[in-house]
Amino acid sequence: MKHAKTALLGFAVLILAFAFITCKGSEKGDITIQKGVLLIGMEIGYPPMEFYDEDGKTPIGFDVDMGKAIAKKLGLEPKFIDTAWDGIFAGVNTGKYDCIMSSVTINPVRQEAHNFSRPYIGNTLAMVLLKDTKVSARTPEECEGLDVSFQSETTSDFFMMELAEEGLVFTPRRYEKVMYCFDEMALGRVDVIITDLPVALDYVSRPNSPFEIVWESPEPEEFGVCMKKGNNALTEAINKALNELFADGTLQKISHKYFEADLVSQVWK
Repeated sequence: MKHAKTALLGFAVLILAFAFITCKGSEKGDITIQKGVLLIGMEIGYPPMEFYDEDGKTPIGFDVDMGKAIAKKLGLEPKFIDTAWDGIFAGVNTGKYDCIMSSVTINPVRQEAHNFSRPYIGNTLAMVLLKDTKVSARTPEECEGLDVSFQSETTSDFFMMELAEEGLVFTPRRYEKVMYCFDEMALGRVDVIITDLPVALDYVSRPNSPFEIVWESPEPEEFGVCMKKGNNALTEAINKALNELFADGTLQKISHKYFEADLVSQVWK
C-alpha cells in the first residue's frame, strides 16, 4: 500500500505540474500565433486610418497607433502585415496574422464568419466631389449616369451595389486602394467618390484640397478588430485592452491626433 500511495502521490504531483505548465502556456503571449508578438493584418493605404509615412516604409495612422497601444497592454510586440483588402479576411482565417485592424466595419455577415471586438470608433459613409465640379448630384441616389468610384469590396461598394439593384444606373469604378479614387478624381477621370467619412475628412482638410464632402450617410457604422471565428481568448484580451485604453484617454488622444475630433466616445455605450 505504501508503494501504491507513493505512486499515487507522484502521479498527483505530475498532474499538478502539467496543470501549472498549461496555465503558464495560456498567458497573454501564448494567445497569439508567435509568442510575444501580435501579428496585425492591415491594408496600409487608407489614410488617415493606416498608411505609410513619407519614407514609404513606416506604417502610421489611427489603427496603427491603436494597434501599438493594444499590443503594449497585452505585453506583446506589434508587427503589421500589409495585405491587399480582397484577401485580408482569408489571411486571418489561415493564420497569417492574429487579427485585422484595418477600418473593418462590423456587420451581421462578417460577424457570422469572424470574431469581432467591441466597436472602437464610429463611422459614416461620405460622398466627395471636386470643388469646381459641374456635377449637380448631392446624394448617391442622384448619381444617375455618373462615374462613381470606391474601394472594391468595402461597405462603399456594397452600398452602391444596393442602389444599383434598386434601379440606379451609374458606372462603378472600383479601385484596389482608396487613394486611387482620389488620384483619379483629381485627374478628372471619375465624377464621384463614396468612402468612409474619416478618409474623406483627411483628404478635404489637406492644404489647397480640391475636394469637398457633399453628403454623409444618416446611418452610422462602427469599426472593430476582426479575428478568426472562435478565437475567444484573444477577443476577450483585446476587448479588455480597448476598454482600458478608452478609460485612460489613449483612444481619444489618438482620435484627436488624426481627426482633430473625438470619434471614439460615441461608440462607448
